[in-house]
Amino acid sequence: MTPLLILAGPTASGKSAAAIRLAREVGGEVVNADAMQVYSDLRIVTARPSAEDEAAVPHHLYGHVDGAERYSVGRYLREAGAVIREVRGRGRVPVVTGGTGLYLLALTRGLAEVPPVPEEVTAGCLESWRADPVRFRAALMEVDPAAAVLEPADRQRHVRTMAVWRATGRTLSDWQKEERAGAVPGPHRAMVLCPPREVLYERIERRWDEMMAAGGRDEVAALLDRDLPPDLPVMKALGVPQIAAVLRGESTEAEATESAKRETRRFAKRQMTWFRGQTDWPWAETFDTTLLR
Repeated sequence: MTPLLILAGPTASGKSAAAIRLAREVGGEVVNADAMQVYSDLRIVTARPSAEDEAAVPHHLYGHVDGAERYSVGRYLREAGAVIREVRGRGRVPVVTGGTGLYLLALTRGLAEVPPVPEEVTAGCLESWRADPVRFRAALMEVDPAAAVLEPADRQRHVRTMAVWRATGRTLSDWQKEERAGAVPGPHRAMVLCPPREVLYERIERRWDEMMAAGGRDEVAALLDRDLPPDLPVMKALGVPQIAAVLRGESTEAEATESAKRETRRFAKRQMTWFRGQTDWPWAETFDTTLLR
């Protein structure tokens, strides 16, 4: 069976370009594993591959979800599994790339069979989150320290993690150590692409400037015009809250730029921590195809 090639790494590490290069070399097709790049509303802000990139080699699971939807790891596993089967069926190589570790873990290890959580438990956790997200996160860290890798603004995963603990008496991280189901069959080879930190941070800053010059502000303005609920994942994508604050007159562009770059650096650091702690994949500062051969 054709091996599944996985190119992981933090934001702005150069994964997308490397995945295209790899796909060309091995006769492959690129499959997305970035939780924000699935949304159709945000091509520029999420740094989705350009139309030219998508024309170079086939790309899958980019921009196919409406921003009004809540995409989940379960849905991703179903859709990515189907795409990978189709790519292999054409005699080509699936090249999965992205920085959403939970998606990559699901592909390679499957999903844990966590018992259903009663709706009233989830509702209670959601109410607590809305009352004080900072206190909620602190309380969650006390019962499940592994949740520290979660994006602080990620309401959905914080509430889910706390609800599982309250309903079952076991942490979600504990459940996830159990036998899993649904992993993509066949061999896989993976690597983490991560330039030196100073290079990565410089790229993050440059990407923000390029994104704003390319129309990121207008893209967020169009998203805000949809008047979507503020707790949807698409509304919390990196850069969206900062640009939204400028559009509402609550922040200057300089303040938004400083905040967005700082939050993106922090996000990249959390991604690096997650990949070190959750995988044993080899790391490389520059793309090296020999690590996936």
